Amino acid sequence: MASRGIFEAQRFVTSEAVEVELPAAALPTRMLSGLIDLLVVAAGVVALVLLVPGDLFEADAALGQVFVIVLTVLAMAGIPITLETLTHGRTLGKLVMGLRTVRDDTGPIGLRHAVIRALVGAFEIWMTLGSVALITAMTNEKGKRLGDFLAGTYVVHDRVRLRLPEPPQADPALAAWVQGADIGVVPDALVVATRQFLARSSSLTPSARAQTGGELYAALLGYVAPAPPPGAPPEQVMATVLARRREHGEERLERADRLRARLLPDRG
Repeated sequence: MASRGIFEAQRFVTSEAVEVELPAAALPTRMLSGLIDLLVVAAGVVALVLLVPGDLFEADAALGQVFVIVLTVLAMAGIPITLETLTHGRTLGKLVMGLRTVRDDTGPIGLRHAVIRALVGAFEIWMTLGSVALITAMTNEKGKRLGDFLAGTYVVHDRVRLRLPEPPQADPALAAWVQGADIGVVPDALVVATRQFLARSSSLTPSARAQTGGELYAALLGYVAPAPPPGAPPEQVMATVLARRREHGEERLERADRLRARLLPDRG
């Protein structure tokens, strides 16, 4: 399994540049979900075949075989396509196991994604007895099968509770400096990387902490003027800048709320 860097986890970012990870489903859980779906499809095919009058097969064996093949293909592809499209990524197996298929950007899937996954799944799951799907899923961190790669999707835990990380706190010793500092528009990617570093710095080796911290510190100071006081600890400076940036955002929201209240008074 490929190694991850400290800023390379699969995630999405809110508009405030707060990182929230959406974990991929574990492979054993996906296998159980898939087994449930296979049993549902198989039961559906058997039930439909039993409902067909036996005279049809006796009168024309070839017609009966064609009917069974068409019915099987429709069940293999039609059932998952219909369920995943209507429920935005859930099948009966995923519902039982608390899973959902999402796009790579964590958005809900649509008809196109469901069709690709189902058609490819007919080969890698049904025709190969799941061996191709299993081997492919074991070779990547997100447990993707071929259908997921082609559709740009992956399966996540739908019942996971996401927690926002604790925001950085300002250093009181730097309060006077940061209050008068001009903080520019810091890119969200840099904000996320800095937040992650500050949250995990204690678990890094001294050399990795110094190198990564130095790079982030230099990049962040490119958006701050004037420079911090001489001798100020870089990590404390970074935390203080991010805390002040968060305060700026809260102040803008408060001003917007006051303006909205004046222009659109509550008439209730």
